[in-house]
Amino acid sequence: MTALSPGSRAQAEARPDRPSVVELRLTAFAAHRRAGFPLGPLSLFAGPSGSGKSSALRAYEALARLGGGAELDEVFPDPVACVPERARPDAQRRRGFRIGCTADGPEGPVRLDVAVQAEPELRIVGERLTAGGLTLLETALRDPGRRSVQAAWHTAGSSPVTRAPLPDDRLGTPLLPLRVAGKTDGQRQVLAAAEQMVVALRSVFACDPLPRSMRRAVPLGAGRLLRGCGNLAEVLWRTRSECGRRHGLLVDAVRAGCAGPVRDLLAERQPGGIGRIGGVGGMDGTVQALLDRGDGLRTPLGRLGDGELRYLALSLVLLTGPGVLEVDTAGEVPAALQTLTVLADGFDRDLDVRQREGLVRLAARMCERGHIRLVGAVSDASWAAGVGGVTVVDLEP
Repeated sequence: MTALSPGSRAQAEARPDRPSVVELRLTAFAAHRRAGFPLGPLSLFAGPSGSGKSSALRAYEALARLGGGAELDEVFPDPVACVPERARPDAQRRRGFRIGCTADGPEGPVRLDVAVQAEPELRIVGERLTAGGLTLLETALRDPGRRSVQAAWHTAGSSPVTRAPLPDDRLGTPLLPLRVAGKTDGQRQVLAAAEQMVVALRSVFACDPLPRSMRRAVPLGAGRLLRGCGNLAEVLWRTRSECGRRHGLLVDAVRAGCAGPVRDLLAERQPGGIGRIGGVGGMDGTVQALLDRGDGLRTPLGRLGDGELRYLALSLVLLTGPGVLEVDTAGEVPAALQTLTVLADGFDRDLDVRQREGLVRLAARMCERGHIRLVGAVSDASWAAGVGGVTVVDLEP
C-alpha cells in the first residue's frame, strides 16, 4: 500500500463522505453567460426581479432530474426559454444552452458539463465528465440524422477509451453503470465518478409553498409532501405520530413564527355530510390542519396569513427528510451517504423580518449537520449577513 504524504492525507480526510454539488455553472442559460456560482450547505441567490435567481434554481433542478435518468423533453418542456435571448442561430438554424456543475465527495471534485440543442429539435449534443484533469466521459453529436451521440469513456486498459453510441434524449452519466464493465482501474474510476455525480444530484426537493392550496382540507394519501405543499395537512396527519421529537421541533418553530399562542400543530379528519363518504355524521376522508391554541381553541390553517403558511411549510421541509418529501432518491445508495437538497424559490416571499430570520437560522442549524442542503432565492440577503454558514450569491440584473 502506498503511503499518503501529509498534504495528500489531509486533503483526503477533508473530502466529504456525502457527495454534494459545490458549484453551479451556467455557461449559456437564460439570462446567464459564463457564470459560475459556488454553493455551500446553505446558499442564497440574491437580486432584484430579472436578475436570474429563478433560472439558476431551474438549471439546478434540471441537472438533478437529468441525473436521475429523466428524458430531455420532460425536463425542458419549453427549451427555447432556456436559450440566451441574444443567442443567434448557426447556418443550420441551431440554438441551444449549456449548463454544468461540480460535485465534491470521496472521489474529489468531479465536473459535469452538458450542451443542449433547443432548436430546431431538442437533443443533447455534448456531455463531458471530468475529474483530476482527466476526461472520463465525452459525448458529441456526429450525425444529426441519427438520434444518438458518439460516446467515449476512459478505459486505461489495452485500449485507452471505449466508444459506443448513447441516446441523445437523456444524460449519459447515469447510464454508465449499464455500459461500463468495471474491469480495469480506468473503468472503475469512471464508475466511481459517475456514481458520485448522480448521488450528489439526486434527492432534490424543489419547493415553493402556495398558501391558497394549503388552506383547504385534503384527502388522505401517501403522506409525501408535494412541491406546492398543498397536502401539508395530510403530511402532518402522518408525521405527528411517526416522530414525536421532530414534531416537537416543528411546533417550537411554528410558535416562533406564528402570531398568538401555539400549543400544538395537528391534523383532524373532517366530518361528512349527506352524500359524502361515511354518510351523515361520518367522516368524509379528508383532513384539515389546525393550530392548537390551548384552552380548547383550535385555529384552522385557512385563517393564517400567507407569510405564516409559507413559514410553516418551509419549517416542515427543513425538519423532515426524503421519506416524507416527494423526492427521487438513489435507492441503491445508503441514506447515510446521501444529502437532501432543498431548492426554495422565493425563500423570503411574504415573510416578515422575524419569520425570515427565524427560518434562515433554522436552515443554518439543519444544514450544519450535513444531511440536508438548501439553495434559496431571495430579493435581498442583507438580513442574513449575521447568520453563520450562509453563502450569498449576489446577482445583478
